[in-house]
Amino acid sequence: MELRTMRYFLAVAREENMTRAAELLHVTQPTLSKQLKVLEDELGKKLFTRHSFSIQLTEEGILLRKRAEDLVKMADKITTEFLAMDDTLGGDVYFGMAESYQIRYLAAAIRKFKDTYPDLHYHITSGDTEQVIEKLDKGVIDFAVLAQEPNFAKYHYLTFPAADLWGVVMPKDCKLAKKNAINVDDLSGLPLFCSEQGWNHDISKWCGNRMDKLRLEGSFRLSYNGSLFVRERLGYLLTFEYLIDTGPDSGLVFRPLTPKLETKIYLIWKKYQVFTPIAERLLEKMKVEFLV
Repeated sequence: MELRTMRYFLAVAREENMTRAAELLHVTQPTLSKQLKVLEDELGKKLFTRHSFSIQLTEEGILLRKRAEDLVKMADKITTEFLAMDDTLGGDVYFGMAESYQIRYLAAAIRKFKDTYPDLHYHITSGDTEQVIEKLDKGVIDFAVLAQEPNFAKYHYLTFPAADLWGVVMPKDCKLAKKNAINVDDLSGLPLFCSEQGWNHDISKWCGNRMDKLRLEGSFRLSYNGSLFVRERLGYLLTFEYLIDTGPDSGLVFRPLTPKLETKIYLIWKKYQVFTPIAERLLEKMKVEFLV
């Protein structure tokens, strides 16, 4: 299975059209079709369902697309890293991040670092703990930001200077918005939105043996999406403070949970990780900045 064939496959999966993909790849359509047929024969699975003017991925094709994307990204990152080994003033650094207001500390560190090293190029992907850890372990990213305590035996880490405060986002004219803080009894029986990670870890810890009082209406990886459902009065969003606009004109308010619930945020990287010179220097800068 060649890397070039993976690139061909991804182009066809993205365009859903053999002719357009061939044009983008600068190969003939018969060549592209032949390469994909060889790939299907090698895997022993049908990857595409062909229609008159388009193609559609099969279930096996969808699985391969995810694996191929990671494989190509990893290959490109390896190439970039080796090219950057002799470049001590610039290069690429890759981050996978959870949602958090504490990301401002990382952004500030990068801004100051770029004053000295303007040729730094940083790449940001977002996701929950499971998603960014998978990318970190595969080598697709250099650093991960987690809203959960990491495996200290497996990763080095920096703890962000502050912590995120949990609360409830709701319409400002609802009855619950009149309270200064929200407890378990206030939320009992209400339709709630939360990330799966937050629900299973932070909220369950906060509730203790009273978790059965709460009803998860729906889960969202991104708090912003959850806030749109709150605007439609479909439920109440459990999330970190500052992730959602709750200003005077937003129509929404944030009320903290009581007892107070906070989550620490961690920047982690693999033990025995070999960094490019620019990534190593950025890490040293982050270590200094995070000591504020």
